[in-house]
This record gives sequence, C-alpha cells and structure tokens, in this order.
Amino acid sequence: MTDHIVQAFDTELEAITQQISELGQLAERQLTDAVWALRHASKELAESVKAQDTQMDRLAARIEEEAISLIARRQPLAVDLRHVMAAIRIAANLERAGDLASNIAKRVIAMAPHKLPDAFAEPLQRMVDLALLQLHDAGESFAKRDAQQAQGVWEHDATIDALHTLLFQDIVEAMTDDQVPALDLAHLLFVIKNIERIGDHATNIAENVVYLVSGAAPTQDRPKQDESSSLAQLSPKR
Repeated sequence: MTDHIVQAFDTELEAITQQISELGQLAERQLTDAVWALRHASKELAESVKAQDTQMDRLAARIEEEAISLIARRQPLAVDLRHVMAAIRIAANLERAGDLASNIAKRVIAMAPHKLPDAFAEPLQRMVDLALLQLHDAGESFAKRDAQQAQGVWEHDATIDALHTLLFQDIVEAMTDDQVPALDLAHLLFVIKNIERIGDHATNIAENVVYLVSGAAPTQDRPKQDESSSLAQLSPKR
C-alpha cells in the first residue's frame, strides 16, 4: 500500500478502535446501573438500562459494518487484518455483555418492589467490581495492544468463577429459611450467572487481544473455578 493508503487505513482503524472504547464504556455503565437498580429496587433505572440496550446493539452493528467494509476496500494483511478481525469479535462480546446487563435489569423489574437482600449485597458487589475491572482492562488492552494486560484479564477469570460458586451456594441455602421470597432468590441466581458470563466475555476479549498481538490465542486451558453445577455445592455448610 502507498503511504496515502496506509494513512487512510490507519485513520479508519483508529475510528473503529474509538467506537470499541465507546461500546466498552456503555457496557460498563449498563452493568453498574443494573446492579445499582437491584440494590435500591429502582424499577425506573432498570427500565433505562433495558432501553439503552438498543443503543449498544446499533453501535456494535455499525462497528461490524465498518470493519467489514474496511477489509473489503483495503484488503489488509497480517497484523492489520488481525486487528480488524479482533475489533469485530470484541464488539460482539461487548454487545453480549450489554445484553446480560439488560437481563439483570429485567430481573430487577420482576423483583420489584423488593431490592437485593442485605446479606448478599457485599459479595455480589465484589463480583460486579471485578467484572467491571475485567471489562475495563480488556478494553484498554485492545486500545493499547497490550498482550500482558490482556493475559492478566485471562488469568483473573477464575476469581469471578470462584465468587460465583460461593454466592450461588449462599443463595440456594437461603431458600430453606423463608426469610426472602424464594422467587426473588431464584432471580438472584440468574443475576449472578449473568455477572459471571460478563466476566467470560471480558476474557474472550482478552484472548482476542493476545491473538492480535502475537498471532496466536493462549494455548493453555482457560482457568475456571465455577463449581456451581456440582451437586456437592448444594450441601449445607458445616
């Protein structure tokens, strides 16, 4: 490619990268607002989170369209092609994270006027804070093409899994004491699973960044510690 074409390609790619950053910020805000609505029984905010999902869908679709157009027009090779392909995959993961935040908002609406029980507020917030950090670091690693930062996101996925397993067991055990409506607790099980899945999408983004920088995805098995599907996790604590 001539210098002019290279400069034009870089400009268009930077525009797509900026849109990825915007999409990531929207996903973080969606999750933050959904959990705030849960903790404060704010049906109004939950409805707002649901409404914002359309904005994320449109932005993700625009990123994909522009990325595909860029490939067709510029026919990039090697790392440039990997960058565009990573952008498409990352946009899809961020859009899905937004969907999961919207799903949390739907649970808030279903639970209204009840809010998150105090006993679960702190552990759930720990999960959320880590998921938000994972999303932020994954997005930043893409913007900076920082494989080391992306690797850190990949390695910390197991921490969210472990928190999910512990909170899952606590919620199931709470179903036996009738202090919280069983239906609300069932909704909470879906909420924490959605948070855990958001962490998975952040890890997917990190894997794409590693691929972008190195040309190969991580070769070792992804660290996982979600044991909530194990029947042993449903046994009462001793």
